[in-house]
Amino acid sequence: MNFSIIEKIIEEKGKTSHFSGSILFGNQEQEYTKVYDYANRSDGIKNTVNTKFGIASGCKIFTAVAICQLVQEGKISLDSLLKECVDFEFPNFDPNITIHQLLTHSSGIPDYFDEEVMNDFEGLWREKPMYHVRAPKDFLPLFQYNHMKFKPGEQFLYNNAGYILLGLVVEKISGMEFTTYVENNIFRKCGMHESGYYRMDQLPAGTALGYIDDDQCWRTNIYSVPINGGPDGGAFTTVKDMKIFWNALLESNLLNTHYTKLLLTPHAQENEFIHYGYGVWILKINNEIFKYFVMGSDPGVSMQSSVYINGLHAHILGNTNVNTGEIARKIDEEIYKEL
Repeated sequence: MNFSIIEKIIEEKGKTSHFSGSILFGNQEQEYTKVYDYANRSDGIKNTVNTKFGIASGCKIFTAVAICQLVQEGKISLDSLLKECVDFEFPNFDPNITIHQLLTHSSGIPDYFDEEVMNDFEGLWREKPMYHVRAPKDFLPLFQYNHMKFKPGEQFLYNNAGYILLGLVVEKISGMEFTTYVENNIFRKCGMHESGYYRMDQLPAGTALGYIDDDQCWRTNIYSVPINGGPDGGAFTTVKDMKIFWNALLESNLLNTHYTKLLLTPHAQENEFIHYGYGVWILKINNEIFKYFVMGSDPGVSMQSSVYINGLHAHILGNTNVNTGEIARKIDEEIYKEL
């Protein structure tokens, strides 16, 4: 792989898109990093390759790994019914929703943030302030009594609430708070020492503030997202820790070989090219897997983290509204040329 071409793409697209964040590209033998802009604009603190960033929905894969660990231990199965795994009532939900369907966004349950009828994530917190959303159960009033969108297993429709429910399953089965479980059984287990679920009002040193471009006036996202991250998004990590995570997953250090393969298997399909495993997106070209990736976007957060079938990694973590997908697509195009 011609690294100089990728370096040029990252430098050009990073500047032209006004990207703010950290990028790591490479493989086991060679690594290139590039950082842009500020972690804290008021104090003039610049981003570094060690800066921690919020990754929004990029951490759904952590929830999927947690569920698969519990399945691997025989505590639940992928065919277990939601109603058997949690203590909460969902009077208008289909009683036959399975863990597999929640993992693959095919359960049909209503979402707490329905992108078909709303596009303002900040608007969620007008009636339920974001500082009251501290645990998975705190999301329930936003969707618990709503009606199904479709029958379980009928189609794929990306759904944040499904992962909230999976977090409740992790808590019930493991007897631990969701965030504690992930930090102990995933982050610490594979050496992600710079990752965690931090309160927005208690961010540790070295963490980037998320910034929203509000009519050319930057403001932080502290009032725009839940105060605590959880099973559908909101963890903080670094580009280096994302590389550590993917290496641990692919080397079957978090799950055995069978469940690692199952997590990375295309179970659902968004379109001809984009498929979904358990908590992970899968890009297929000419019916062959090209890369596995996770992505996330919240007010003040934009990220994409990819591992390619040829062993290359590309981790792009940003702390502004700028879409990292544009940089990722240009990297994809160049890597595809080399195959």
